Amino acid sequence: MTSPSGPISLAWWHPRQEALVARAAAELPESRPSPVPFGALVAFTSVQLIAPQTLFPALAIFRPAMLAAALALVAHVYDGFVRRRALLALDPPNLLSMALVAWAVLTVPFSYWPGGSISLLRDLYLKALIVFWLLGAVLVTRVRLRRMCWLLTILMVPLALTAIRNFMTGDFEADQTVRRIVGYEAPLTQNPNDLALMLNIGLPLGMGLLLSSERPLVRILLMAGIGLDAAAIVLTFSRAGFLSLGTTALVYLFHLGRRGKGTWSVAAVVLLLGALPFLPQGYMDRVSTISEIDSDPTRSAQLRWVDMVESANYMLENPVIGAGLGMNMLALNDIRGLAWKEVHNTYLQCGVDLGLPGLLLFLGLFFCCLRNVSLVKALSPDRTSRGELYSIAESIQTSLLTFAVAAMFHPVAYQFYFFYLAGLSVAARSVLETETGGEIGTDPGPSVRH
Repeated sequence: MTSPSGPISLAWWHPRQEALVARAAAELPESRPSPVPFGALVAFTSVQLIAPQTLFPALAIFRPAMLAAALALVAHVYDGFVRRRALLALDPPNLLSMALVAWAVLTVPFSYWPGGSISLLRDLYLKALIVFWLLGAVLVTRVRLRRMCWLLTILMVPLALTAIRNFMTGDFEADQTVRRIVGYEAPLTQNPNDLALMLNIGLPLGMGLLLSSERPLVRILLMAGIGLDAAAIVLTFSRAGFLSLGTTALVYLFHLGRRGKGTWSVAAVVLLLGALPFLPQGYMDRVSTISEIDSDPTRSAQLRWVDMVESANYMLENPVIGAGLGMNMLALNDIRGLAWKEVHNTYLQCGVDLGLPGLLLFLGLFFCCLRNVSLVKALSPDRTSRGELYSIAESIQTSLLTFAVAAMFHPVAYQFYFFYLAGLSVAARSVLETETGGEIGTDPGPSVRH
């Protein structure tokens, strides 16, 4: 049976068929979104992580990342106008992100250096937010969400292989008391700490694909990739990387237990214990400085602790208007003397720069994203069999929790790391709404229309 708007299920009267009808309608040719924005996002993500312009310098003049992002934005807007579809949903994460950037703009006149705040807003923060909005608006089908997770998982492999190669060949940073490998020459992985952060938030996505894959060969390849990621994180000698990797391991041990895969949990624990003798020399001494700050020979742990204490004091003394977007470095220079270093804590970075309102908006955005994936897990049609959408949502949830731990040691409030995960969480909820006809227990909210 057909209608002017498309096929209608013969069992239209059956309540359980409503979701199938909605899903079928969304897959009609006239309802399918343009592939161009998604393709451009794939290109942008690849350029951000692999940086082909470093391998082929001639590409740098074309600014491939900017071109890909601009194409994604223009194509999405054009597609929305042509198909008369919402450009951006006014759901809580998007509203909170808008409020966050609006507050950052409002505080610019009170900044330590207004010009510097405007530059950071224009050159980095707005770009990260636009990518966040695009991810949530473009990854509206299960296929697209799964492909983006696959892309991020695959892109972790060259990063991990580079870390392992740098360690094996002795390519270490100069003038370091503790020998640490150089990073991967790309915007998000230029130093070992950033490389460890990127690998840590990408690793759970591979776990989600592993748990939802049926093909033995695919599972073997995913397990190999996850093993490479974990090894590379260790070889960065990043203390934050160690804590983040431990967070992922603990969260997935819990998830595997709930799935009834106790054997997997036991195997994982045995594997971890078996790997201890193969840890690189000096690694345990390095991570021990997490709890024994005074034993750090590089004094970075002691100095970062001082900066965190001073930042907390500054935030409490200036609870409403902070130092201005990206200006925590200048505020700390005033307090503890010239060092020209940011506070290595995302939460304090927000609090010092944007005051308590900025910190609360950032935390609100984080918890909204976490709630999104929790809803997807709870209401996913395949939750009883722990299927694909459930596993992907679980992996995004784990990546968010891993980032929450890593954020205590990284100044990355305005960079792409979190906003990629936030965009994936919004996309996961959009996929669920599409597949269930918008009925997921709460009202998705109105939309911005052209």
